[in-house]
Amino acid sequence: MENLSNPSTIRELLTRHGFTFSKALGQNFLINPSVCPRIAEMGGAQPGFGVLEIGLGIGVLTAELAKRADKVVGIEIDSRLLPVLQETLEEFDNVRIIHGDVLKVDLHRVIQEEFAGMEVAVCANLPYYITSPILMSLLEQRLPIRSITVMVQREAAQRICALPGTREVGAVSIAVQYYSQPKILFQVSRGSFMPAPEVDSCVIRLDVRAAPAVPVQDEQAFFQVVRGAFSQRRKTLSNCLSSSLGLPKGQIQQLLESAGVSPGARAEQLSMEQFGAVADAYAMMISH
Repeated sequence: MENLSNPSTIRELLTRHGFTFSKALGQNFLINPSVCPRIAEMGGAQPGFGVLEIGLGIGVLTAELAKRADKVVGIEIDSRLLPVLQETLEEFDNVRIIHGDVLKVDLHRVIQEEFAGMEVAVCANLPYYITSPILMSLLEQRLPIRSITVMVQREAAQRICALPGTREVGAVSIAVQYYSQPKILFQVSRGSFMPAPEVDSCVIRLDVRAAPAVPVQDEQAFFQVVRGAFSQRRKTLSNCLSSSLGLPKGQIQQLLESAGVSPGARAEQLSMEQFGAVADAYAMMISH
């Protein structure tokens, strides 16, 4: 279907299907015609690839993915969009749509059944309120995927891609970078959407690592330490970890010193390797 970036075409299509935007689902549809082709190109849609798309909207990005990849499987939570998508994507025989919540769908099974023999990339234009839970869910499941390309709020993009040791870094930066190598691809202004959101966006790509960024003895302990370390940004590492792990401050100071980290340091000053060392010292302590 032609010109799905034209606001009057979109309005006419949505009116015909009795569709209204849902604030609760954070729906903003892209109307900038240059954005989706760039996402498809930079997000790994190419021959030999299957693309898993999350949140299809009216199918603007889906169409660009379907032109380039061998197959596209889209997961859409809003049942009201299914008849719209049937119309906008009818020319493509390599698209399959699953109606469901991506956090509840068995993605290992979907990938196994739909993309046999293909490399797999994930593309998504996610509602901002659910960006981190979906990204972490995709990474933690250790899906057989090469990359995740996603449009997120600009501040979220900067946080996710912030390097350890910099001021912007947070627990989500460390968690994402444990599993992948993220980078900002390009910015998208708020005027590129209908209705226009109140913030600008960025498209980022997470290239999934073959092995975690640092080897750790106990992943659960690693993420506990990372979350605890960033729980109170203005406090020192020993204060944060003492309150979040429920251990006396003296014990935490010993633990940090045994990992070669100053108890007076702050979370944003630590490298990925130092987080790994602290987590290993903590894992060893709780196993005894």
